[in-house]
Amino acid sequence: MCRGRGARERILGASKELFREQGINRTGMDQLCAEAQASKRTAYQHFANKGELVTEYLRRFDPSVLPNAFDRTDLTPRERLLAAFDIPSTTPLCPYIATAGELHAPQHPASQYARDYKKAVATRLADTARQAGAADAFPTAAVLIGNALG
Repeated sequence: MCRGRGARERILGASKELFREQGINRTGMDQLCAEAQASKRTAYQHFANKGELVTEYLRRFDPSVLPNAFDRTDLTPRERLLAAFDIPSTTPLCPYIATAGELHAPQHPASQYARDYKKAVATRLADTARQAGAADAFPTAAVLIGNALG
């Protein structure tokens, strides 16, 4: 095992890689610790449990909502709406969406991060839809985001 400073960052780095590749539920602490070159004891000194690690993993992501679609000034509002759903198949699944799909405990702090992100996407969709001329945009955006993200 690699000793010394930086274990917390190595664990978080390994979680980012493994959670993206395998998902949260299929990544065990043994594998995560081996990838991070840290003992399980060290991991549990930094994170009380896997749930706490998942929550910190989400905190590390930039929560900006689809900037490649919504923040483009070269597109009309209608084109920005379409761009929000035009995501290449090679794009890794958003960590918030992936977490929402894997965690089935609504009270889990990571689930709250995922819900907050989903609300932010719905708000951005509604704002952009209003700019495109939609009269009652938020209910439509909520349905779209609910259907798209589950």
